[in-house]
Amino acid sequence: MIKLYDTGVYLVNGTQIIEDPAQVQQMTGRAVTQEEAAAQTMAYNILKDHNTSGNMERLQIKFDKLTSHDITFVGIIQTARASGLEKFPVPYVLTNCHNSLCAVGGTINEDDHMFGLTCAKKYGGVYVPPHQAVIHQFAREMLAGGGRMILGSDSHTRYGALGTMAMGEGGPELVKQLLGKTYDIRMPGVIGIYLDGEPVKGVGPQDVALAIIGATFGCGYVNNKVMEFVGPGVEKLSADFRIGIDVMTTETTCLSSIWKTDETIREFYEIHGRPEDFRELNPGAVAYYDGMVYVNLSEIRPMIAMPFHPSNVYTIDEVNANLKDVLHDVEQRALVSLDGAVDYSLQSKVVDGRLYVDQGIIAGCAGGGFENICAAADIIRGKYIGADAFTFSVYPASMPIYMELVKNGAAAALMESGAVMKTAFCGPCFGAGDTPANNAFSIRHSTRNFPNREGSKLQSGQIASVALMDARSIAATAANKGFLTPATAMDVEYTGPKYHFDRNIYANRVFDSHGVADPGVEIQFGPNIKDWPEMPALPENLVLKVVSEIHDPVTTTDELIPSGETSSYRSNPLGLAEFALSRKDPAYVGRAKEVQKAQKAIEAGTCPLDALEELRPVMAKIREKFPEAGEGNIGVGSTIFAVKPGDGSAREQAASCQKVLGGWANIAVEYATKRYRSNLINWGMLPFLTKEDHEALSFKNGDYIFVPGIRRAVEEKTDVIRAYVVGDELAEVEFAMGDLTDTEREIILKGCLINYYRG
Repeated sequence: MIKLYDTGVYLVNGTQIIEDPAQVQQMTGRAVTQEEAAAQTMAYNILKDHNTSGNMERLQIKFDKLTSHDITFVGIIQTARASGLEKFPVPYVLTNCHNSLCAVGGTINEDDHMFGLTCAKKYGGVYVPPHQAVIHQFAREMLAGGGRMILGSDSHTRYGALGTMAMGEGGPELVKQLLGKTYDIRMPGVIGIYLDGEPVKGVGPQDVALAIIGATFGCGYVNNKVMEFVGPGVEKLSADFRIGIDVMTTETTCLSSIWKTDETIREFYEIHGRPEDFRELNPGAVAYYDGMVYVNLSEIRPMIAMPFHPSNVYTIDEVNANLKDVLHDVEQRALVSLDGAVDYSLQSKVVDGRLYVDQGIIAGCAGGGFENICAAADIIRGKYIGADAFTFSVYPASMPIYMELVKNGAAAALMESGAVMKTAFCGPCFGAGDTPANNAFSIRHSTRNFPNREGSKLQSGQIASVALMDARSIAATAANKGFLTPATAMDVEYTGPKYHFDRNIYANRVFDSHGVADPGVEIQFGPNIKDWPEMPALPENLVLKVVSEIHDPVTTTDELIPSGETSSYRSNPLGLAEFALSRKDPAYVGRAKEVQKAQKAIEAGTCPLDALEELRPVMAKIREKFPEAGEGNIGVGSTIFAVKPGDGSAREQAASCQKVLGGWANIAVEYATKRYRSNLINWGMLPFLTKEDHEALSFKNGDYIFVPGIRRAVEEKTDVIRAYVVGDELAEVEFAMGDLTDTEREIILKGCLINYYRG
């Protein structure tokens, strides 16, 4: 079904995978160097077109367009304003699809929406009101274009199927673009995704995506690389099908994605009234890839990603045939994911030897596409979900899709079955919509199934769980009144109705400045919108206290700063910080604040030892070896240790919340994603790496670590950072920071991106 190549390969004429360069020469009649062939990928050429450095090893990218939603755009614009923003230099689209309900926290959600509208007017942007479209569907319909690059502050910013290389990053990277600066990275590796064959009836894009995620995530095969989709199987897929696979590439931890384009994608642009935005993309005659994933579409069957990660994949048939073993495996994984905070079992979901599901949801940028919902309607037409516990909700990804579903009867078929049709909203994907009952099991065509992404709260003794599936198999399960069923088990005639896009819906409702700023507009602030607190520059020496220690194999962004109702405070840096690590380590905030007292005393010109009494013996021990460490040359703050932090969301708050609580560093074995590491750096935090075995660390939670000469080490690009765990003696420990650009070093030295731009 899926094969990962052990080495780099050549792709000849877009169809033949060749491992031996000598064979390439025989086929083409000339020697082709690896370097020459690497420049023939679609990814290389799009990056080259957007690179301003003149050096293809060290890229400095300027994007064509930017996009954010209402969890992130307030913080981004506030940061940019504090750094000198005068006008949006490129089209910047502000969507309102995460806090659309305006139901939690009083006026604050709609306050943020009005902030976004007035900023779009003042700085020359685009404002998409709530319920019109989820961020990524609007981008597909209105922003994507062949050969373009889009940067978004949401991790699922992926429009590769339409020929657009898109990346999801933390807010500070968008701030840089708003201030006319660049996105600086080393040239990423490019991994070919060779699609062959054709999906069988009943298999949908989520099935293909989950199969690829299951094969690549655990081994890091595409981590921080570009996935380039090629091969004869591409042309067998509709535009919606390709989009559905593409959006899920984020869950492999890749950097971005790009697909070859053809007449199918040309038709997509024509349907959306933008034929001029199509561009045919193909790799060159001989293209070199750093790796290759061969996918036989014909062999893929309906898949399910069991809790609590999109890579925990099985075929649905496997689950049904081996229920006891699979559920036991999930429960064992839960011991790690949930830290034993609640009792967790799925055994009660087995009814008469079958797995009973409490809830089905088709939603968002992954599931809410036109073809997915039409297929679901075909499956359930004439059937009903029953009057028991099982519920079924469908969220079209945009109002134009919703209108077409109403016109062609698909919405009626779904509603007649007992399904509830809802407006475009991302809530089910991050825990702010359709939260199931305690101990309930939900199947969703959405993007993630991390713990608590469905809205339950471990700290309140609540736990529900989510499995990811394709819309077709969710509808098949709904048709069987909640008993897990693959779509391939249903005898269905898929109608495949044609899509008609009505752009008047947006023309009549979306505010578009067409790039014209109006400086006279006053920004509308709500009482919850707060400025960032002052942040000090990196001191000469650092005293760090470890205030959280996490040994899970991977720590998600959601575990660092929960999603869901906490997002009501996303415009209030100090308010949001109160939730940091609340579902993983509830004592973290209190510990961090206690340490922060010492730094605040330093900034106020008073004695930090008076503010934090436990620091006295620590400083006394430090001064035995470093007598010069003391007044005027030292900073005090907190740090956390996690094995592999930062998987998942691009939300910068995972780092900024630590920073406003006095965090100076993270310590990790590795960072799960480039975007999380960038968030740390942009908030002035040191991205320390350790080579120590995480189960036998030389430091533990509650320990102090002294880092002498850290400022000089950053300035001088020191490879090895020598630090000392403070105990009865000073025990030396070594850290590294990995590759840092000169700009990143300067940001760390200044204390954060805001300080860097203030000068």
